[in-house]
Amino acid sequence: MKITGAVLEEIGLERPYTESKPLNITELDLDDPGPDEVLIRIRAAGLCHSDLSVVDGNRVRPTPMLLGHEASGVVEKVGENVTDLSVGEQVTTVFLPRCGECKNCLTDGKLPCTPGTAANNDGVLIGDHVRLHREGEEVRHHLGVSGFATHAVLNRQSVVPIGDDVPADVAAVLGCAVLTGGGAVLNAGQPADGHAVMVVGLGGVGMAALITAVSIDKGKVIGVDANQEKLARARELGADEVYTPAQVTEQGIKAPVVIEAAGHPKAFETAVAATEVGGTTVTVGLPSPDARSSISPLVLTAEARTIKGSYLGSAVPARDIPIYAQLWREGKLPVEELISGRIALSEINSSLDLLADGQAVRQVIMFED
Repeated sequence: MKITGAVLEEIGLERPYTESKPLNITELDLDDPGPDEVLIRIRAAGLCHSDLSVVDGNRVRPTPMLLGHEASGVVEKVGENVTDLSVGEQVTTVFLPRCGECKNCLTDGKLPCTPGTAANNDGVLIGDHVRLHREGEEVRHHLGVSGFATHAVLNRQSVVPIGDDVPADVAAVLGCAVLTGGGAVLNAGQPADGHAVMVVGLGGVGMAALITAVSIDKGKVIGVDANQEKLARARELGADEVYTPAQVTEQGIKAPVVIEAAGHPKAFETAVAATEVGGTTVTVGLPSPDARSSISPLVLTAEARTIKGSYLGSAVPARDIPIYAQLWREGKLPVEELISGRIALSEINSSLDLLADGQAVRQVIMFED
């Protein structure tokens, strides 16, 4: 079938992206789903730093590639082996499929699936399949999803069913920002009763971590960012205290659980320094591969500290996404408040500039509007 999508033609084009236009809105051919795959009509897709990191070259992927990994849609066709999804059912996409059988999949979300990771790195679906083409040329899949398009074919393990009562934009954000940020708190940080949670970096993932920490009401919630508008927004979303990184350092602000979600080496250093004795630092940010931070090994030993890396919020998506959806239904997790803009697919390049400048938390492409 013919679809329209945003294809990255070349990595590393100069900014502003409004002018260089790294994402080309173009027509493509999409194959029917294979036996273990599903075809979905995309309803909404979030624009995330993981997309930007491919555009700017921090995460090198094969091109041409149809970007987008945080999306929601409606099932239009299922492969012959897919028996647990129905046509017309709403699903949330997941950017790291889990085979459920490899050694890593048996760690309860701690480690990423081995075949899923390999497929993502190669720009293919699990099973080494490419379902996107343009004039006979293969177009690679982004993180098993390629959600910046009117339709997508995904492996069954890359979607999680979600009720029709969840709005499309909320359903999309559940699959990456909330799954990653929320999981950093619930699965990796695991704050005890009375324990404060500090979040360093208040982009989409960081704000998701913050509202998750607020929703579980274990203890004080602290937001940290250099952007004053984001600090004000964090206050509105329930943060008890907000600080700039400089204020955290100068005032010696600390917490037993600190989430680093900025993806910057200085933010990581701030998060480690702000972790209490015996506390846990969780890092979910994805900095440049050559980024380096400086920390004291003596402090880790003498203060019995823990540093955890958490990819995709250490999540098991089929288990965790329904938990966040239920928190949203109960009014405890205001996911819609993370959405700073709803845009058309045609606005995607200028929206990349807003994201790169730190002026947006989560922009969502609305295909049905």
